[in-house]
Amino acid sequence: MKVILNKDLPTLGEEGDVKEVAKGYARNYLFPRGIALPYTPRMIKVIESRRAEIEARKEQKRRDSMGLKERLEAVELSIVMPAGPNGRLYGAVTNQTVVDELAKNGFQIERKRIELAGTGFKTVGKYKAIIKLYENQSAEIAITITAQEIKTQTPAAKPIRRKRGEQQEAPNTPAQETAAAEPAPTEPVLTASVLAETATTETTEKTAAVLED
Repeated sequence: MKVILNKDLPTLGEEGDVKEVAKGYARNYLFPRGIALPYTPRMIKVIESRRAEIEARKEQKRRDSMGLKERLEAVELSIVMPAGPNGRLYGAVTNQTVVDELAKNGFQIERKRIELAGTGFKTVGKYKAIIKLYENQSAEIAITITAQEIKTQTPAAKPIRRKRGEQQEAPNTPAQETAAAEPAPTEPVLTASVLAETATTETTEKTAAVLED
């Protein structure tokens, strides 16, 4: 059945447009919410009486869209993502990535309005994205994708593992080191001549003692 849109509906059309829709969709959704009106001579007159007002709003949308186009095309998005040595990204720049980057620059754009080549950008480089605006207007934005610098860390030295029962030797104290450095005292060496002389002296002393007695 035919309906006249009473409000803008992004998935269907704008205020004042005449659309063909399913009866159930019109009766259960569009009419109860005031989004559309039945296509009748009476409703046509109501819309026509508002035609000048409707066209003025459309013209304002065109001007707003043109201003948005100029601001978008003045922006160059710079996206940094992890990538391999060959420049291939670990992932891809998608419509949602662009939406998030635009939001950082103050633009609120619906994801479905963004067009990227293929399924997204998968290597570092310079690209273009198309953003659909009002009616047939669109903006082309520049995107530069660079590789994220990955810092490598030097692995820490592993502790030395000791076998069970093996004890770590305690370091020597200064006193122990000094004692180890000093040579040990040597005992006097008794030669054969010294022993013989000692024995003779002892025999003489014993004989003298006997004679005195």
